Amino acid sequence: MISAAPKPILYSYFRSSCSWRVRIALALKGISYDLVPVNLLKDGGQQFSAEFKAVNPMQQVPALKIDGITLSQSLAIIHYLEDTHPNPRLLPQDPKKRAQVRMIADHIVSGIQPLQNLNVLKQIGEKKTEWAQNCIASGFQALEQILQHTAGQYCVGDEVSMADLCLVPQVSNAERFKVDMGLYPTITRINKALLELEAFRVSHPSRQPDTPAELRA
Repeated sequence: MISAAPKPILYSYFRSSCSWRVRIALALKGISYDLVPVNLLKDGGQQFSAEFKAVNPMQQVPALKIDGITLSQSLAIIHYLEDTHPNPRLLPQDPKKRAQVRMIADHIVSGIQPLQNLNVLKQIGEKKTEWAQNCIASGFQALEQILQHTAGQYCVGDEVSMADLCLVPQVSNAERFKVDMGLYPTITRINKALLELEAFRVSHPSRQPDTPAELRA
């Protein structure tokens, strides 16, 4: 008798936007997994432990153990899930739309999120809120303009794509840092539509095993 493949293990932090992207992808593709919480604030940051460094030498979440390999970097993980579980599709077949999806995802993943993540804000110190607001606002000004050309119901047309998986966690960050979302009606509209979908709801930071009681939905 062939034993079943072990369940994937996701190392995640409830509030990490990078982890949330991967949780959405796993939910959309119907992949069940075991979650190992890595608290980025507790014990000086559990990501810096020797145990977790062995999982991900970059000492960041998420990391996913799946099919005998360990992957880090949210987009690399999502691309792997796309290659191995092609339904539902997160990258359009049309090359132009596919490029637009990748462009929007990169815009958020490379151009906005790293500038306001925990490591950077620690270095900035007391002006961290103002710094985060400025980084997100300048990125969102550009993104709002791009989405006016690409969006249908979602970021690119009417199908959920990798771009949407990046958008929702970034809007959540913006709201946490009290960015004025009234300036970005297209982003706000798409975000609202996506949050009505089950995969985005179950993966939400307010509904994770490691969510503190006071932040639970």
